[in-house]
Amino acid sequence: MILQTTTQQSALVTTIQVKEANLTVSEKFKTELFGLLDTGGKYIVVNFEQVTYVDSSFLGALVSALKHAITNKAEIVVAGLNKDILGLFQLIRLDKAFKIFDTIENAVADKAK
Repeated sequence: MILQTTTQQSALVTTIQVKEANLTVSEKFKTELFGLLDTGGKYIVVNFEQVTYVDSSFLGALVSALKHAITNKAEIVVAGLNKDILGLFQLIRLDKAFKIFDTIENAVADKAK
């Protein structure tokens, strides 16, 4: 299992359980995230706090999940990005596709608005 999921105020908080989010785990990540969406998850916070490295295949899986979420009228947001990963999101403009929050608490609070 790549994701550990908890519920906080009607938001599903999914914490990525690997330090290196790369090709070896991207398909499993995508499958697990799709599963959450297919079982009714409408607001999913993907927590990157434990992740120190991310590659293009993993980001591709995240974008694929976002497309699936939009089809299901759901939302995926990200939280807990370290400085380098945040810089990567900004460089490839993923900050325009995803809402990015410093903390899980801020992401969950945004859902409550």
